[in-house]
Amino acid sequence: MSRTLDTAAPRRRGRVPAALLIPAGLGLLFLVLPLAGLVLRAPWTTLPQRLTEPEALTALRLSVQTATLATVFCLLLGVPLAWLLARVEFPGRRLVRALVTVPLVLPPVVGGVALLLVFGRRGLFGGWLDATFGVTLPFTTAGVVLAESFVAMPFLVIAVEGALRAADHRYEEAAATLGAGRWTTFTHVTLPLVAPGLAAGAVLCWARALGEFGATITFAGNYPGRTQTMPLAVYLALETDLESAIVLSLVLLVVSVGILVALRDRWMTSA
Repeated sequence: MSRTLDTAAPRRRGRVPAALLIPAGLGLLFLVLPLAGLVLRAPWTTLPQRLTEPEALTALRLSVQTATLATVFCLLLGVPLAWLLARVEFPGRRLVRALVTVPLVLPPVVGGVALLLVFGRRGLFGGWLDATFGVTLPFTTAGVVLAESFVAMPFLVIAVEGALRAADHRYEEAAATLGAGRWTTFTHVTLPLVAPGLAAGAVLCWARALGEFGATITFAGNYPGRTQTMPLAVYLALETDLESAIVLSLVLLVVSVGILVALRDRWMTSA
């Protein structure tokens, strides 16, 4: 009887209802066709020339630099925040976790407006920075880093918090029993335990920062060489040179696909 059930189970799983197969195929086409159109319309003959144009190289360099700085900033603040949410019981923890994830669903343009109201020259904190230190964040490269960090940090916090919750606490308890302090335990035991989740969160954070558009253009503007990142360069190129916009979009597509392939084992299982 058990053998019969074991052999029948794979057959049942292999049957695909036609009522589900058709819309599933249409959904796949809906997601893949725009990407295929981008690849098919790319000007492959002039691609090397367009990629080496000064404007494209400047936007690419600025994007990589700001995304990297934003990721470092998110690591410095996001890892302790993830540890707090995962390991410390305190009143209002659910509310704090909800607030951390708000940038995931908040329209990026709204995030840019919120950043202006806080860090602008007349903002809650920006006015004090300007009056005390003469530091102005909007429409600067530092403003780009700040905008990218705002929208990208939740990806890091969620990934690291999940890794901390899944980690075996007994190793940390053993380290504490052997006399290790809290900081030593955190740096020599906890961080190595969650290293895969930390790496995945950092890569996702970097990718999200690289593709940020709405908060950046609202808070930092679109100044070539200073705040014009790749997504902003694509937006500007659409008005004057479609092929350049396609080339820049193709670069971002390649980076996104590469990241998904590198992190496939974090959320994909074998069939």
